[in-house]
Parts: sequence; structure tokens; C-alpha cells
Amino acid sequence: MDTESHPPARPLPARALPGRPPSGGASALRPAVTELRLSAFGPHRGRTLPLAALTLLTGPSGCGKSSALSAYEALARLASGDRLRRAFPDPGRCVPERADADAQGRRGFRIGCTADGPAGPVRLDLAVQAEPELRIVGERLTCGGRTLLATALRDPRRPSVEAAWHTAGSARMTRAPLPDDRLGTALLPLRVAGRTEGQLRVLAAAEQTVVALRSAFCCDPQPPGMRGPVPLEDGLLRRGCDNLAEVLHRTRAQCTGRHARLAAAARAGCAGDVVDLAVEELADGTVRALLARGGRRGPTPLGRLGDGELRYLALALVLLTGPGVLAMDQPAEVPAACQSLTVLADGFDRCLDPRQARELVSLAAEMAGRGQVRLAGAVADASFARGVAGVTVVDLVS
Repeated sequence: MDTESHPPARPLPARALPGRPPSGGASALRPAVTELRLSAFGPHRGRTLPLAALTLLTGPSGCGKSSALSAYEALARLASGDRLRRAFPDPGRCVPERADADAQGRRGFRIGCTADGPAGPVRLDLAVQAEPELRIVGERLTCGGRTLLATALRDPRRPSVEAAWHTAGSARMTRAPLPDDRLGTALLPLRVAGRTEGQLRVLAAAEQTVVALRSAFCCDPQPPGMRGPVPLEDGLLRRGCDNLAEVLHRTRAQCTGRHARLAAAARAGCAGDVVDLAVEELADGTVRALLARGGRRGPTPLGRLGDGELRYLALALVLLTGPGVLAMDQPAEVPAACQSLTVLADGFDRCLDPRQARELVSLAAEMAGRGQVRLAGAVADASFARGVAGVTVVDLVS
């Protein structure tokens, strides 16, 4: 996920997080978003979406599947330090269609999430004014029934909100202004000293929420961009997967076990006698990906494949490779054992036939069962996934 540069949050080791004691191995230390709240956002009003390790949102066109995932992505961007305008480039579309303006001509929207982890379930709720100007007008962070951070717009003439956070010291609350175009929760690690039990609790809740949200990779493979040779650069798979060949070049050399699993997925989802996924280095320094075939048939350049096969291979690669080869803003100051990867995939089943879709969701269920990935996807028809162990289907009604 591309973001502007921003100061890093101060790390708080998982062992120092107050709240629930870690249990169940490393996966218990990995914060994850388990609920998305769309109180007033686009077509949604008062909607709460549970997010399991593998969740597919389904429903008719216009029911708000894409809107829900865009709200998740916006929260992820804010947690990564992005300003409000970058997280919501078209804020007018986020305002509920029939929302009336108040006496001052203001309209807005409200979203939130719950992040679970060592500190217990932490709720983040955000109220955003979209008109006449984009700004955060209220933010609340709560844990265990206690409000740890609350912000409010007191003076519309100033580009700030009044913030108050729990300290449990000689002064039970600390008050200070925060910018009205950034997520206050993401700024708390730079503001809270962490000396008292109350301050540690605030830090634990804020950092758990930020880590959970920043662990998102938004993936939307675009087949036209995946067909040609690509240069060797940083080896990180981009959102549109246009540099698929470059990433295959890297994973084939560095992740032989997962590459073998990817080749098995290619055999299951691509036509013909597929033996392997290969990469050819061209004279101009670029690389192109190939499907190696059995028998006398030569390799097939991926550029000759249909859109469905290309999307299938790209999504399989994302599910198998992990955050180390994805172009996303992982919190580098947090140990890998305390991070998870959540893939956001709008149109997860786009261009796929039922066999490919079922193979892909089975692969996602396998990786989610290992605790290596979470998936929130939007599909037009979830019939291919019903009955697959580990899959949660959420039906949206327009």
C-alpha cells in the first residue's frame, strides 16, 4: 500500500501489553480486525460485518460489497499515517445518499472497526465531515468498556480536534489538540509516555489497532498489465499484480517450498498439462513468466493466458507468498510473530470459473487455517464457497 512518509510509531513489545495474557502460540499475538462497522457509509446504515479469518461478502450488485472493502482500506491507510484526503479521495461518495445537511451545511459519514489481540477487543469509531470540507470531527477508542481516547471538533475555525486520553496517573486524563486530518489513534504512540498502567493500556490498545489495520494488502489483479515482460526492481508484488513475472523470479529462487505449492495450484486451476511456473530472462534485462508444460508441448508465456487464469495465478501467489513479497506498509518496528496479513480482494471471483474459484478459496482456507493469512473478499456469487471448511459467507441485502 503506497503511503506518504510519516514518523514511525514507538514499538511496544507484545510481552508488555496489558490485558489478556497471550495464549495459543504465535497466532494469539497477531492483532486482527474482527469486525467492520458501517454506521453511516455509502449505502450502509447501522451495519456491522463480522470478519473471520476467511470472509466472503456476497450479494446483488449495489448492495455495498465494494463500499465495505473501501471503508476497510481507508482505515488501513489512516492507520499507516496517510492524511484524510488520501484515505478518502472521493469523500462525497462515502456520505449516505439521503443524508441531510445540518444548519451549517455539514454532511459526513461514520465508520469503525474492532481489532482483537493480546489487549482484548479494541473498538475504533470515526466520524468524518465530508462537506463543506473534509475533516475528522470525532474519534473514539475503547477497550473493556473504558474510553481510552476521545476527540471532538470544538472550534471549526482551527485545523485540529480536542483530544483526551486516559492516563490513570495523578491526572486521570491528558488533553491536547490533534490534527483533524489524521487518525489520532495512530499518533498516540508519539504522545503517550507509557509510564503508568493507564498509559500502557492506552498504548497497547492503540498499537494493537494500528498493527491490525496496517497488516492489510489490497489486491486487484489487472490481467492486461500482467501479460508483458517486466524489469527486475524491488521484487514486491504490486496491487494490480502487473509485475507478477518479477515476483515469480524472486520466489522461485528464495521460497522453493511455497513456489512448489504455487505450481500445484497452477496445475489445479490452469488448462492443460502444467508442470511448473518458470521465468525467462530476456536479453534486454526484463523477465517474463511461463507455464511449463509436460510432453512435447513447449512452455506457454503467461501473456497468452486468459484473464481468468491470470487472475487465478495472481491471487494464488498473494495467498502463498506472505507480506515479505507484497508492496504494503508493514509496521517494521513490530516483530513478525506479532503481525498478520489480511488480503482485501474486491471481485475475488471475477473472471474465474466455478472450479478455479473453489480451488482458490480452498487454498485461502488452507493458509488461513495455518494462521498465515486472513482474507476479506467480495464475490458476486458465493455458491462455490458454501460448504468449504473455514469459510464465512456474509450475505448483504441492498
